[in-house]
Amino acid sequence: MGIYLNPGNDLFKECLNSKIYVDKSALIGELNQLLKTSGKFLCVSRPRRFGKTMAGAMISAYYSKGCDSAALFAPLKISGDKSFSEHLNKYNVIQFDINTFYKRTNGSLDMMNVITSTIVAELIQEFPAANIAPNDTLENAIIKAWGATGETFVIIMDEYDVLVREKVSKPLFDKYLDFLSSLFKNSTLKPAIALAYLTGILPIVRDKIQSKMNEFDEYSMLSARQFSEFTGFTEDEVRSLCAEYQMDFDECRRWYDGYRMSDTISVYSPKSMVTAMLSHEYAPYWTKTASYESLKLFILMDFEGIRADVVTMIGGGRVRVNVFKYLNTFTDFYSKDDVFTYLIHLGYLSYDRSAQECFIPNKEIRSEWINSIEDEADYKEIMEMVNGSRELLERTLQGDEEYVAAELDKAHTRATNPLTYNNEASFQSAIGLAYFYANAKYTVIKELPTGKGYADVAFVPYVPNIPAVIVELKNAKSAGSAIAQIKERKYDELLQHYRGDLLFVGINYSPDTKKHECKIEKVLMS
Repeated sequence: MGIYLNPGNDLFKECLNSKIYVDKSALIGELNQLLKTSGKFLCVSRPRRFGKTMAGAMISAYYSKGCDSAALFAPLKISGDKSFSEHLNKYNVIQFDINTFYKRTNGSLDMMNVITSTIVAELIQEFPAANIAPNDTLENAIIKAWGATGETFVIIMDEYDVLVREKVSKPLFDKYLDFLSSLFKNSTLKPAIALAYLTGILPIVRDKIQSKMNEFDEYSMLSARQFSEFTGFTEDEVRSLCAEYQMDFDECRRWYDGYRMSDTISVYSPKSMVTAMLSHEYAPYWTKTASYESLKLFILMDFEGIRADVVTMIGGGRVRVNVFKYLNTFTDFYSKDDVFTYLIHLGYLSYDRSAQECFIPNKEIRSEWINSIEDEADYKEIMEMVNGSRELLERTLQGDEEYVAAELDKAHTRATNPLTYNNEASFQSAIGLAYFYANAKYTVIKELPTGKGYADVAFVPYVPNIPAVIVELKNAKSAGSAIAQIKERKYDELLQHYRGDLLFVGINYSPDTKKHECKIEKVLMS
């Protein structure tokens, strides 16, 4: 065993020995179906701290020759897969992290030579009969080893995209492209590779790397397909952790859920989940692994409509995004669609593929968005709304109709584009911002379905001794008619299992005067 060639299973042992380990070994069963097929080249991207290192350690421990991993995998899901024994410890694994070599060489032009000479030295030692020379390229060394023994290789490359993210010099980047091309476009070498598994934060960069990696199938936050459940912790896995550590699942979901990988699979950040369980406290954890300045950089870009959409999403709304036209350059941005697509890949936004909409996934990430705009002049009025949202909620619960109406005058104007002032969805987003603090005590649901229609906004409490709230909006009518509609359509039936005070809040706004009228009625649920 070597450091990079057949590195063994020690790193995976550490993962298994961790206080919290969630079994993701079924991933190997999916990979086994791709071994030595046209689908054997994979580029799997996901945000930082979403388990890329653990997955790499597990894959290496399973395939790597020179070690016996049967006992490690025996208790895990993959042991029941029919392909388990067939491929266990049967391949020569080459595993390396591009970022490690980038840092080791300080990003010098010699970086690719260092990677090559380091791994070739281990190949020489492992395959003495293959006549590998110290000055051989990596692809030639692999070809010689394969030719002499017939043994095939699994290549695991982590942080393949680091040179893109670091925006390195063109000469270094060109050398890197040549390195990738020699490994993965060499027709002589391809039969020697049983599987290539590349990971990073970003998907394949089309205008620079795609031609060098067009053999690769891409799995990302936009479309992870059969790997969706392995992108993070699933809801069932989180429920089990919450039960084991006696943590409230509903609160956990509010904090960390929201990354929609498919219509049926939504995942949680592993970093956040593990830290929350071990600390027995819900707080922002994933966001502490990087500065919010990186998010701020993109939010403040001068693209038409970006501010309005940021306001909509911070208020709990969704915005349409075209993720398909973007070339994934990650250095050049031409529209807000480019920016939002980038932020989806970074984990700051989630993507609903069927609706083609993006949104802030959860409470943890929303706090990062607030941090990023807090001191920015362009968002000063928005922050005033956020900071005043506690007072607005308290005054609403007290039934102060005049105060609520006056604050909504400001919110509707500040948070809404003049062209969409009369759009109900825009006003709902404005209300979401105005009542931002309500997220600390309520689940805020827009267009909650009832037996006779949809309640515009409902605040369902998840802490005791506060009333639920149903909000109905009207345009150029009256607040009284909004209250009447709540009663007529029996919107309170959606809270039939709730016991406690209930507030009906009717809001009418005038498109001409931009003034709001508010009526609040308290009802005791029997």
